[in-house]
Formats: sequence, C-alpha cells, structure tokens
Amino acid sequence: MLIGQGDAAGAPPAPKDLIIDTDTARFMEDVIEASNAVPVIVDFWAPWCGPCKQLTPALEKLVKQYGGKVKLAKINVDENQDLAQQFRVQSIPAVYAFKGGRPVDGFMGALPESQLKQFVDRLTGGGGSVLDEAMAEAEAFVAENNHEDALAVYKEVLAQDPSHVKALGGALRAYLALGQDDLAKQVLADLPEQMKNAPDVAGVQAALDLKEQSAQVAGGADLSALEAKVAADPKDMQSRLDLAVARYGAGAREQAMDELLEMVRKDRKWNEEAARKQLVKFFEALGPADPLAVQGRRRLSSILFA
Repeated sequence: MLIGQGDAAGAPPAPKDLIIDTDTARFMEDVIEASNAVPVIVDFWAPWCGPCKQLTPALEKLVKQYGGKVKLAKINVDENQDLAQQFRVQSIPAVYAFKGGRPVDGFMGALPESQLKQFVDRLTGGGGSVLDEAMAEAEAFVAENNHEDALAVYKEVLAQDPSHVKALGGALRAYLALGQDDLAKQVLADLPEQMKNAPDVAGVQAALDLKEQSAQVAGGADLSALEAKVAADPKDMQSRLDLAVARYGAGAREQAMDELLEMVRKDRKWNEEAARKQLVKFFEALGPADPLAVQGRRRLSSILFA
C-alpha cells in the first residue's frame, strides 16, 4: 500500500463546485460572475478529442491541489457550439482563464504538467498550490530534525496525491530518520517500477543499500582496525574503500567522501572505477540538493576533468 492511501478517506474533500461541467445557459453565472471571486479556468473539450483525455485530468488534478484558489469549468463543444464559436475555438483542447469577469490568459493543445502549473501559478498570483505550501512546511520540519511532524505532513500530501514522488521520497526518508527501515522497505517493495526509479525514491533505496553495505563492512572489521590498515599501507585500495563505506555508515559522511575522492585522484581505474561508483551511490543516497552531495560532485568533476 502506498503511503497516504490508507489516510485518503480522512482527507478533506474538494469543494463540490471546484470542478464543474457548464454550458451556454450557465456560462455567465459559472464563469463570468464566479471569476470575480476566484479565477476560473475554462476547458473546451469533446469526447472524441484524444489530447483532451490527457489535458482535462491533468487540469482537474492541479485544480484540486490548489484547494479553492482556482476553479475549472468544462465545456463540451459538441453540445455548446454557439459558445465555442463565440470564443473562436477552432481546435481543441482550448483553454481560457477568467479573472474579474474577463479572459486574462489561455492556450491551445495539451501541455505538460510543469507548464500547466506555471499557467495556474500565473493565474493565482504565484502563491503555489496548497500541496506546495504543505511541502514547504514539511521541509521546514526536516530542517529542524522534526521528522515525526514532517512525516505527518508528507502523508497528508500523499492522501491528496498518491503519485507525488517528492512527498513519497520525503516520507521514506522520514521513516529512515525515525529508525523505521522496515516500513520504508515495505513501501518501496509495493511501489510500481516507474515510481521506484524516480530520483527522490531511488535515493532512499540507495540509502538502505548503503546501510546494509556499511553493516557488512563493519561486521568484518571495526573502524579503528580499518584506519590502522590504511595508515600502514596507503596503497591498500580495498581497505580504503571499506573504510569509506564504514565511515559513511558511522555518520562521518564528509570523511567518507574525502577518502573516495582521494582514491579517484590516485587511481581512478582501480577495480573498474569502484571508488567513483561508490561516490555516485553516496550522492544518490544523500539526494541531489544535499550540500555535501553538491560539493562532492563538484570536487569529483574537478578531478576527472583536470
């Protein structure tokens, strides 16, 4: 079961008039007058229109995420040809945005979700969706090491949008921070392959793999013993690799990366570039925005392309 699906029944339902089907007779009330209170997106569509079947669900999803900041009015052009002609709709899907009783923006054809979000952000003044606000709140909790409250917010987001991969990755990382590795593994096992491969989720799997890898290394030799081996023979690359993995598992992540970067500098080809590959695992586990990962990538690039 995906995180948040079990909580979906308790999520606040979208207002009934947030997404409506309207027509020529109700256009003035449903769109013109309604847009004086909140922006209204008008979606001209038809049942036979292939791109409409992609665009309309994407618009509906976004409108729900904005929690009442914007509404969607859908108009079947086959049943409302006079209205379509009035707006000079020559091909569909055609989308108009109304604000203050007049059209202020629009586009034709299906757009990717990122561009649709920019469209809605412009219409709502750039404040972002309710889910955006929730994600910012969760990230603030993470910055305070308050992973319990962060997890609760991530679950609320996933109750609204179970496919929100950033919230899913955040929830999984919260499980790890709270020592609930088994729960994280269970959720990961149940995910469809596409979601497993998303960077925010794949990084959690990498973190779990590293944890198991470092435990195996530590089981063979403790940290001080590995440090002594490397000090006695700096050219012992396998011991240096084991030391880096053990240090990462012990929380000394910067030292672990320093060790691997030095290995790459000394002999980048050793063992089929094992040190570089291990660094990539570290970067993936930390996440693309982690300052240590950003710095590590920069340092690795300077060595590789020197």
